[in-house]
Amino acid sequence: MKMITAIINNNDSDAVCSSLREEGFYFTKMSTTGGFLRNGNTTLLMGTEDDRVADALEIIRANSRKRTADAPVPVMGNVEMGLPMSSVTIGGATVFVTAVEQFEKM
Repeated sequence: MKMITAIINNNDSDAVCSSLREEGFYFTKMSTTGGFLRNGNTTLLMGTEDDRVADALEIIRANSRKRTADAPVPVMGNVEMGLPMSSVTIGGATVFVTAVEQFEKM
């Protein structure tokens, strides 16, 4: 068994979750915030059998797209007013797959 932790941009969350549900995947959905741009994300926790990991990853990949956005370039401290803007890549998904030593449903 594997645990998939997928951090997905909020713009892609509905499509990813709907597609996962259609394919019979169960998950826990949490609202999270990114540390760099402080934008909203959705983090999914999903336990699945080893032979279904590739299917889950393909669904996440197919429904998460990267895009560019302008973000303030930090200069000293946390001041955001009047900072120069830079184009950064956002979206897509960051996914961790870890082995599960024990699973119990109580």
